[in-house]
Amino acid sequence: MAELFALESFSAGYGDAVVVEDVSVAVREGESVALLGRNGVGKTTLIAAAMGLARMHRGRVRWRAADISRTPAHLRARMGMGWVPQERRIWPSLTVDEHLESVRRPGFWTAATVRKLFPRLAERHMHRGNELSGGEQQMLAIGRALVTNPALLLLDEPMEGLAPIVVEQVADALQAIAATGRMALLIVEQHAELALGLASRALVMERGRLIHDGPSAALLADRSALDHFLGVA
Repeated sequence: MAELFALESFSAGYGDAVVVEDVSVAVREGESVALLGRNGVGKTTLIAAAMGLARMHRGRVRWRAADISRTPAHLRARMGMGWVPQERRIWPSLTVDEHLESVRRPGFWTAATVRKLFPRLAERHMHRGNELSGGEQQMLAIGRALVTNPALLLLDEPMEGLAPIVVEQVADALQAIAATGRMALLIVEQHAELALGLASRALVMERGRLIHDGPSAALLADRSALDHFLGVA
């Protein structure tokens, strides 16, 4: 698979504060990657900066070999970067259908395919954003990103605060998205074992730096490494 997106010697943060330091990593076309680490190590900052939403201090961002280090977030989205923020950012006054139609771009993912992926959204298609449950809002946030038909989908804690049955539904949907090979996924997730089951490759951060990059299956099978990196035992 060809390289899709890369960070080179990348440092970023907010204002003068450096949160992510000297990270170099690449994501290939259609690849699924889990980004793991304890709370506060810089995972959210890394993907926000990748999207152009945090301050880059040093390094370079590449998209299909082109340097996009100074490209603003809205142009990165047009190039094919999709983002599901931790806060979901659902518009309270728009219906489910209006959310999906307002950002739609040509491609495989349409309002119809999103409703098939998340049947609950089909049932609630005329409800406004502020009338949805937390789980329904998360499904809608993912669906809204999908209908932009990105080549890379960045997901920040997609399972956070969800009931176990909804976690299962969202995980199944992400597995289905990954299986199509139509887009690469970079998933920030605190549920380490769940994330490793969704992704073929695992990255681990500690104190703003990348300390592990390898196959998810190998890390999932190594309980001592999981405990050392993430404290999951």
